Amino acid sequence: MDLLWFVGFQLTLFYNFKIAMSPSVRNLVLIFAAAAMRSFGIGLLGVVLGVFLYRKGFSSTSIGLVIAAGLAGSAAATVVTTMSADRLGRRKILLVLSLLSAPGALPFIFHWSSIALIPMAFIGMVNGMGTDRSAAFALEQAVIPGLVPNQRRTWTLAWYSVVLDASGALGALAGGFPILASRVWGVDLAASYQILFAGYGALSVCGSLLYLWLSPEVEVPPGDTGAVTRTIVSPKTKSTISKLSALFAIDSFGGGFLTDALVAYWFFRRFGIAENQLALLFFTIHVLNALSHLGAAALARRIGLVNTMVFTHLPSSIFLIAAGFAPSARWAVILFLLREALVEMDVPTRQSYVAAVVRPEERTFASGVTNLTRNISWAAASSVAGVFMQKVAFSAPLLLGGGLKIIYDLLLYRSFRHVAAPEEK
Repeated sequence: MDLLWFVGFQLTLFYNFKIAMSPSVRNLVLIFAAAAMRSFGIGLLGVVLGVFLYRKGFSSTSIGLVIAAGLAGSAAATVVTTMSADRLGRRKILLVLSLLSAPGALPFIFHWSSIALIPMAFIGMVNGMGTDRSAAFALEQAVIPGLVPNQRRTWTLAWYSVVLDASGALGALAGGFPILASRVWGVDLAASYQILFAGYGALSVCGSLLYLWLSPEVEVPPGDTGAVTRTIVSPKTKSTISKLSALFAIDSFGGGFLTDALVAYWFFRRFGIAENQLALLFFTIHVLNALSHLGAAALARRIGLVNTMVFTHLPSSIFLIAAGFAPSARWAVILFLLREALVEMDVPTRQSYVAAVVRPEERTFASGVTNLTRNISWAAASSVAGVFMQKVAFSAPLLLGGGLKIIYDLLLYRSFRHVAAPEEK
């Protein structure tokens, strides 16, 4: 109730006082606030989804399929967003996407079977990644660079990532609520989970309302009248985005083995770490992710976007593979935290780089296609990750994910080390 009151109070401020900000700054504040609410819910799901489904009797394979269905729904939404957002209006699409995520909570509140859960996970774009990689996330990446000068693009996207991960950290911390409510207040564990998922659905609705106050500045940039009715993309951009998408597919296929829901499930099954401890662990992980974004922006200014992406991402994959062989929970946690301190440094730099190598009116296309590629790859890997855990080796996802990410880093550096962003030339 306190959270809903706070959200209502903030919405009242926006509506009644119109806040004395320039349109660009006001749009950024609204986007950041809506993204924070969305990321809170995603961070929460990343901690509890796999463990909750396991407690309900789902196998590792079934858990992987549920996560894959949610990511497939996100991929489908990204297709629609890429093809229609500039024509129908970015504000409208952001609002619809946010509202659609709310029904995704229903199967968990009412304990539906997997037959009904999987299609609803698809429709509600249930995100077990633990980090926001939704269709709204892709569209916001296209909008934000148009609200700031090129010199501030990377830093603004870095702060956007900080907001997402900081909010995701709080969401992960909230994942400890069911155990806390059960042990401290004597609430039945099943009822505690119902309250948690109901809050997730309500938060999705509240976050969607913020998009109503975005100004027309967030729409497709003027100057290319055809861009509103059809996607106009230069051959050079198509070639560049095709290469980047192919590389991102390798990275994301590796990441699909490493969704927060599956990693939390791995810690739970292998080392017996309960939900409240997992909540603290993933809270720390998201805090490290958030801090790393600012470090990435500062580093990119010195050594460039591509170098920052590769030279921070590569060692993080080595730490991940080492965690798969950890003999104890302590060493697994230490290695995983070392990995998380570096792994997200390529996020704002990647977003900035994609926006930099295309024209402003091509950013929705570029962001949509690259994120679509990532979503499809995540969904594909997630669908088989549970099978590998159940049939091959329980730590197989960590080893496969880390190995694929190393291949991606080497290929990215080879292909794009000489292609600089405009501000780096």
